[in-house]
Amino acid sequence: MEVTVAKTAGFCFGVKRAVEKVYDQIGRTEKRIYTYGPIIHNEQVVGDLREKGVEVIDSLEELKTIRNAVVVIRSHGVGKNVYEILKENGVEIVDATCPYVKKIHRIVEKQSAEGRKVLIIGSEDHPEVQGIKGWGDERTVVIEDMDDFLKLQLPENEKLCIVSQTTFNYKKFQDIVEKISKTRYDITVLNTICNATQERQVEAMRIASQVDVMLVIGGKHSSNTQKLYDICRKECKNTYYIQTLGDFNPECISSVRSVGITAGASTPNNIIEEVHTKCQS
Repeated sequence: MEVTVAKTAGFCFGVKRAVEKVYDQIGRTEKRIYTYGPIIHNEQVVGDLREKGVEVIDSLEELKTIRNAVVVIRSHGVGKNVYEILKENGVEIVDATCPYVKKIHRIVEKQSAEGRKVLIIGSEDHPEVQGIKGWGDERTVVIEDMDDFLKLQLPENEKLCIVSQTTFNYKKFQDIVEKISKTRYDITVLNTICNATQERQVEAMRIASQVDVMLVIGGKHSSNTQKLYDICRKECKNTYYIQTLGDFNPECISSVRSVGITAGASTPNNIIEEVHTKCQS
């Protein structure tokens, strides 16, 4: 059987950097260490950090109670108000926000200050999008498709700035932007989808179109992994979404000639290697 593993599978630059920043804090300080939200959408990594004493803050209300501690801001980033709360409480901040996400924060803040209405193309409930929105103003909104855009019923003279969640589906982003561009608005479009995301999606699509079975590995709460699964499923009907080797059913590849493997940006290499080895056994 031929097994093809995507070269872009696994930790992206931003996630790897964030995880390393948390581990670097362990043993460096006597203060309690927290991450605001899980550092990545991977239960195995979060569980290992928990065993080493790193706790997860799950809500803004809980964050407001933290004192004399270290709080790591994950790669997804946060809104301006979170920095203000942490500074007011005298908390030591370790900022692991992905630089590509930071760039969007600066864009949204600047464009809002210049009077443009900012449209964020992405998933409203995703932490990265919530953080991006927190650098805009009351006019900043999130849309996921053209139906959301049309519901806004914007006046024709509205000045718009369009940005995107870094892990949004690139083809879907292009389609939405193309349709909005045909309307009567003064539009500034900034493609803020991460290059690594685009490359991962393109490679996954190519591999899925050439194999009998496609395996997509990643945490169940990982937005970018879900998008990879959706993309692969369109190319290969025998596409399976698994979190770890324990979710993998060898029977799904028992009588096929080729298998493809890709993984989300929060998937550790050891899990990818375990699945790869199992496929070859």
